[in-house]
Amino acid sequence: MKELIQAFCDVFGPSGQEERIREAIGEQLAGVVDELRADRLGNLIAIKRPTGNGSVGRSRSPSVEHSDCGRFGKRVMLAAHMDEIGVMVTHVDAQGFCRFTTVGGVLPNALIGSRVHFANGVEGAFGLEGAPLPRNAVIADKMFLDVGATAKEDAQVQVGDTAVFRSGFGAVGDRLFAPNLDNRIGCAVLVQTLRELANTPHEIHAVFTVQEEVGARGATTAGYGLAPDIILAIDVTATGDFPQATPMEVALGNGPAIKVMDRYMIAHPGVRRWLVNTAQVYDVPYQMEVLEFGSTDAAAVQISRAGVPAGAVSIPCRYIHTPSQVIDYNDVRNAVRLLVNALSGTGDSADLTAWSADK
Repeated sequence: MKELIQAFCDVFGPSGQEERIREAIGEQLAGVVDELRADRLGNLIAIKRPTGNGSVGRSRSPSVEHSDCGRFGKRVMLAAHMDEIGVMVTHVDAQGFCRFTTVGGVLPNALIGSRVHFANGVEGAFGLEGAPLPRNAVIADKMFLDVGATAKEDAQVQVGDTAVFRSGFGAVGDRLFAPNLDNRIGCAVLVQTLRELANTPHEIHAVFTVQEEVGARGATTAGYGLAPDIILAIDVTATGDFPQATPMEVALGNGPAIKVMDRYMIAHPGVRRWLVNTAQVYDVPYQMEVLEFGSTDAAAVQISRAGVPAGAVSIPCRYIHTPSQVIDYNDVRNAVRLLVNALSGTGDSADLTAWSADK
């Protein structure tokens, strides 16, 4: 999967401009799923139909029919967001320097020394008013973007253009480095899960969502339209395994994290047990995640329509929302193992239906 991960990380795709990464993901899914389409907001929806017998019956919404999903099948929505954070030009001055606003949760202190890349290939570097190097906390509105222009007329970018952070993809052993592992790693995990999921009693709706970094907007509309029985997000989560980190049990290399709670969602206890039971039955290393800040697409879908049981499988990631993020490849592979075995429904203790009688 390393080549797949790097390929996705190299693609331009800030919130609201996910066309290129949507195309790249779609190419990887050709021949893998039964149906592939984009919705009105730009989400890429990949459907893998069940291989079991029988029917799940009707959705909670009488306007949405469920397909033949096996006797105990569910309509399962898997969500991984395609978009990445960045900056948008708000003004170009007479010297060609650009003022900007942030797109998503950009950390001002991470900007100094970072490079950005625009859709048209222009590169940019950040500068700070009045000082070549910051001596105090950095304030974003005191910063500007240098795109190599000598005058406004020379600037090859304009108001409304968006740039993303770019540094070279790197690997040291099993540790992978990139500026947008949040959440291209989730996209890679979801693609690989679809590749390896040979049989399932469930109707799988894998949604590669747009605009998660600015409010889970793609997941909000997709969740309403699909009316799933269960939602699982695949995203990154913070770790507590570096010097003087905020205490947190999650660490790189200890397996994917099964979410208990984050800032905007408490995972459904039945969904959580389903994932934990699967990990234990199939000897997949895992961790329990309590994230005190941030959330995922699952939070938006959880409160869609009359409510959806929700959970998340998270990839531990250091330095989230900075231009240099780090993950462990073993966690990635084990996340795929966890999802494939959970969705295959090959054992009672690991079956999604095991919790349905105890909601």
